[in-house]
Amino acid sequence: MQAILALEDGRIFRGLGYGHPSESLGEVVFNTSLTGYQEIATDPSYAGQIVVLTNPQIGNYGTNQADNESAKPYIEGLIVREFSPISSNWRSEQVTDEYMERYQVPVLAEIDTRALVRHLRTHGVMRGVISTNVANPEALVQKARNIRKMDGTDLARVVSTKTIYQFDSSDSRNQSGDPMLVDGFLPKEETRRSLLHVVAYDFGIKQNILRMLTREGCRVTVVPAETTAEDVLELKPDGVFLSNGPGDPEPVDYAVRSIRKFLGRVPVFGICLGHQLTGLALGGRTYKLKFGHHGGNHPVKNMTNGKVEITAHNHNFAVDPDSINANEVELTHVDLNDQTLEGLRHKTLPLFSVQYHPEAAPGPHDSHYLFHDFRQMMEEWKG
Repeated sequence: MQAILALEDGRIFRGLGYGHPSESLGEVVFNTSLTGYQEIATDPSYAGQIVVLTNPQIGNYGTNQADNESAKPYIEGLIVREFSPISSNWRSEQVTDEYMERYQVPVLAEIDTRALVRHLRTHGVMRGVISTNVANPEALVQKARNIRKMDGTDLARVVSTKTIYQFDSSDSRNQSGDPMLVDGFLPKEETRRSLLHVVAYDFGIKQNILRMLTREGCRVTVVPAETTAEDVLELKPDGVFLSNGPGDPEPVDYAVRSIRKFLGRVPVFGICLGHQLTGLALGGRTYKLKFGHHGGNHPVKNMTNGKVEITAHNHNFAVDPDSINANEVELTHVDLNDQTLEGLRHKTLPLFSVQYHPEAAPGPHDSHYLFHDFRQMMEEWKG
């Protein structure tokens, strides 16, 4: 069926519609990852966004429940150059078109994604509408202009769990029948006897983060985004984890207040939105990037040892390094593409955070060591 993308600045892209034939509205961003479209679709950090994938062919290896990073896709819509009608992979359980229709995600294909990405890079991310109502594009442009902006929007409380739960490491991914995945996410031998209790804030947490914590020998309790510091401390954690998530960090002031109460009382590790909230808790400021970082090939320099890591990114906001007190906080990681602050560590308190995604899924594994660093920090604090 004919479908259309209408951007708030009046630019129109026409193509073919797949997936669910519903209308979708959101902020249009692009991701440069070559694989991992299912993990991207199910990452809650993409709530409120329509994702353009720059890899020209999407859907060719199908989908399976084991690769979900949450219970369902959170993207508002998907835009691709070519959408494969078949899947060629022994792990595939459902072709991607049927998967997107099942979860009511509209897909726009057969457009020039290169032109769209260049437009977004030049003018910045903007609001847009995917629709099969192609007869009146002007009305869709106006509808795009009426979409609520991401700036000032708290989406963490929207995507977060509503109840406290214990993460079960024998989840569906471990039971998928893939022995590599089963072995890969068991706790390491040296950590199986000494489980540490981690309370993880769910601002939009990905399953692979929980698996990586489990692999390091942690017993993980997941709590809602609005859980108070007092309630978390009553759970007697050995460490507190601050997850990734969607939206603007500044309205998530309830989490910032909790983080400040953890300082000096329990080790803290933050990722993505958790990093931004950590920056705010330390007195810093955040700002919105022109078109964000979304992809699996961003070079980040570890300033403590000079090594460069190829990392997975998914964020629209960043911490202003000039707003951080250099007497108290060390800036540990920097993006080599645009010098964005990608990591920090408190000089005297057990706290560190990174802007990128060390758990990957999808992406490279260069930064897995950070989960081990978190465990080591908890052991030292406990000792």
